[in-house]
Amino acid sequence: MATKQKTVFLCSECGYSSTKWSGKCPSCGEWNTMEETSFVEEEASPKNKNRAIGGKDNKALPFDDLELPAYLRAETGTGELDRVLGGGIVQGSVVLMAGEPGIGKSTMLLQICNTLGKNAKVLYASGEESTWQLKYRAKRLAVSSPNLFVLTETNIDKILSECTRIAPDYLIVDSIQTVFDDRLSSAPGSVSQVRETALQLINCAKSRGISVILVGHVNKEGGIAGPKVLEHMVDAVLYFEGDRQNAFRIIRAVKNRYGSTGEIGVFEMTDKGLLEVPNPSEMLLSGRPKGVSGNCAVCVMEGSRPIIAEIQALSVPTVFPSPRRTSNGIDYNRACLILAVLERRLGLRFSANDVYLNVIGGLRLDEPGSDLALALALISCLKDKSIGGKVLALGELGLSGECRPVSFIDQRVKEAARLGFSTILLPKGNFDKGNLPRIEGVSIVPVRSIFDALQIFNSKED
Repeated sequence: MATKQKTVFLCSECGYSSTKWSGKCPSCGEWNTMEETSFVEEEASPKNKNRAIGGKDNKALPFDDLELPAYLRAETGTGELDRVLGGGIVQGSVVLMAGEPGIGKSTMLLQICNTLGKNAKVLYASGEESTWQLKYRAKRLAVSSPNLFVLTETNIDKILSECTRIAPDYLIVDSIQTVFDDRLSSAPGSVSQVRETALQLINCAKSRGISVILVGHVNKEGGIAGPKVLEHMVDAVLYFEGDRQNAFRIIRAVKNRYGSTGEIGVFEMTDKGLLEVPNPSEMLLSGRPKGVSGNCAVCVMEGSRPIIAEIQALSVPTVFPSPRRTSNGIDYNRACLILAVLERRLGLRFSANDVYLNVIGGLRLDEPGSDLALALALISCLKDKSIGGKVLALGELGLSGECRPVSFIDQRVKEAARLGFSTILLPKGNFDKGNLPRIEGVSIVPVRSIFDALQIFNSKED
């Protein structure tokens, strides 16, 4: 077989290839990401020709003659993870789970092996831990199954060979950055290695009906290490979020071909592994202080689930020429926008104060519907007046101070009422649309602008 040595420069962020080196990637615009990669280019062989998902006899079919397959889902035994996946793992799907080191990815996967191994074969291929390390962790987590097979290997050919021999129903690869193809001369974890090995695992999943779970590393910016095309190749992408100093972890679906995106699952890390938190709202509101200024509750939608979070604000006179702004869990630019609106429309002197913002529990609020709660927390802190522990605010603020309507209002109001909130501030636009739920003991206050929201400081809520 004729071979030829070839050298190209690949971008470690987006996978763009070029025959010349450049300091800035022409595709994604990142600096110093072009890495030299050498590999052996082989002529077409029967092995390479059959690497397509459909095989060598794959042909186009009329669209009207296609039949919908009966996708089978398997529950993982963890309700929060099943919620994120859309009901369970789909047969023949490929799931990419990414997160920071030590966040709990391997622990979670070893725990679900205990349930999956009851009725099916599971092959756990680890390139980062030895067999005794995995056995020690499994003993600590009380994981034991005769259908669980462990392989400590990083060569993709040997992993696929074991798949052929064992014929598992589930394959877990921990992690994709450690797997390599010896036909490529680049190091494991490089763009070409990650792309090539992932493609072979995906072809194995689609052709044999094996459900594959890949563990991915993240870079210093928080994105998945390796080529961006990796996220496009898989069926679902899950991010493991949280602080290693904090006991709570969040799994978020940013892509899911068999379910909704944006779903989250909440877990608590213990010495016995990851435990489910079926009611995140109660967890986030536990320990909330009463009668203290600078905090306000808000209900946000994470996928199809309403979650109530607590926004805290602290404002103190600055000693610096330029006031300090610190934001944790809230977009920094969005926080600066709300501060500018409050200073311009209400005349509040935030420009002479340092401002610190925080969302309890490590949750990140990205939707604009939390603007009104953030504004009320800031006003409460500056005026040193408590809003009240039973008040919840919803609404998006415009630059003129107007309060714009939010979606999924019915689910948000019912969740707030379930947790005991008696006063809910809603945009006037949601009243105009109608269909607001009527719940006994809950007062819904319409808000046209930030000026109307100030009336809450005159109420007697505790």
